[in-house]
Amino acid sequence: MFEINSDANDISPLEVRSFSELGFTERAHLQEWIAKQPSCLGEELLIIQKEFSGFSDTQERLDLLALDKQGSLVIIENKLDDTGREDLRRQLTSLGARK
Repeated sequence: MFEINSDANDISPLEVRSFSELGFTERAHLQEWIAKQPSCLGEELLIIQKEFSGFSDTQERLDLLALDKQGSLVIIENKLDDTGREDLRRQLTSLGARK
């Protein structure tokens, strides 16, 4: 990304920084941003639940649960970085097996 300086008719590269370096967290920031503006994910979604944990056979929780325009459930799992990628893969595999 670049910063535009219209007065000088110039651009300069922005410093790459991670969300964690800037003090942002998954629950307090990313989850709230998505809940307020779900269209940031690229489609029309209706958020119907935050922190959903109403499963009978697991203690897992979903960050956000939404409906798309066709009425299908959409599970939104927030990740600010690559940590926890393996845990997410296991959760998705487990959810797929219950289908």
